[in-house]
Amino acid sequence: MDHGPRTGLAAVSTALLAMSRRLEVQDVLRTIVVSARELLDAEYAALGVPDDHGGFAQFVVDGITEDQWRRIGPLPRQHGILAAMLHQDAPQRLADVRQDPRFEGWPAAHPDMSDFLGLPVRDGEETLGALFLANKRTAAGREPGFTDEDEELLSLLAQHAAIALTNARLYERSRELTIAEERSRLAHELHDAVSQKLFSLRLTAQAATALVDRDPARAKDELHQVAVLAAEAADELRAAVTELRPAALDEDGLVATLRNHVRVLDRAHTARVTFTCDGVRALPAAQEEALLRVAQEALHNALRHSGADLVEVTLTRAPGGGALLRVRDGGRGFSPPTVRKAGRHLGLVSMRDRAAGAGGRLDVRSGPGAGTTIEMEVPGG
Repeated sequence: MDHGPRTGLAAVSTALLAMSRRLEVQDVLRTIVVSARELLDAEYAALGVPDDHGGFAQFVVDGITEDQWRRIGPLPRQHGILAAMLHQDAPQRLADVRQDPRFEGWPAAHPDMSDFLGLPVRDGEETLGALFLANKRTAAGREPGFTDEDEELLSLLAQHAAIALTNARLYERSRELTIAEERSRLAHELHDAVSQKLFSLRLTAQAATALVDRDPARAKDELHQVAVLAAEAADELRAAVTELRPAALDEDGLVATLRNHVRVLDRAHTARVTFTCDGVRALPAAQEEALLRVAQEALHNALRHSGADLVEVTLTRAPGGGALLRVRDGGRGFSPPTVRKAGRHLGLVSMRDRAAGAGGRLDVRSGPGAGTTIEMEVPGG
């Protein structure tokens, strides 16, 4: 059945939008492969990202089951048709790939392929990958194999795939830099806070030693202060170590990662830290990471500055289908205008930037003696 140009244009537009909305490299690769196979109505599709050692760093396939993929064995090497796609600009369109002189065979479990269409995905002079399809599904009354129109469409997809893949790589690099910056910030905080505590602890211990013989009562008070300072230093260390641990978002998702983070903080601090969650669905990776980082920053502030006995973290489904994060404490609170005027942002600027970057909003409600509530909402996907 001929769906006509309107449906075809809509399908292409949907595929290009899907590519542009992904931020993780692996998600982009998967979206490219699935989109190409569906648009060109092929039985199989694959995209290989080359490494520097004659193999592939990543190889994403569609149309093959996980069991088939496991039985096929190791990733292919850069030879034959794959090598040609990586080192030549021209598309490779073959009526039967098995008859091409460059064909070198397949592993035993590999599916049988005949007609073939492939081309490189390039960003300027850099080859990002090799994209190919095999076994065109041919409607009744049409010639078998891939057509000129298929080749033109795949070239268009490859151009947009290069943009999406480059953006995803830049995003991941940016995230790595952000993590490095956060680790540097934590290192400075750890140095300032713990060094100060240890210095005070040393002076207090020295004072207690001097008072033991002539004023035992005051010496006892000083030793009690030593114990308090040692406990505070231990709390600072535990908090820093907790934040330095890599989040398990990719493996566990936001809810499990946030629950584990709260559980660790609850054990590490004298204040009670609780977490409740209701009806939250999986969100895009960028939104989940932003929610996690804002929660971590808000918890850090509450546990370090509020003096509260209880800090509550809730994650609920927002009215529009997204997620609403709330971190609330009943501590001493603060005046946001005064904090801004004094140049002590308590991470509020960073949290607002993260919320805005994820397409969401951040609301901070606090006052002296009234505790603090930080809310972040992100829209649904």
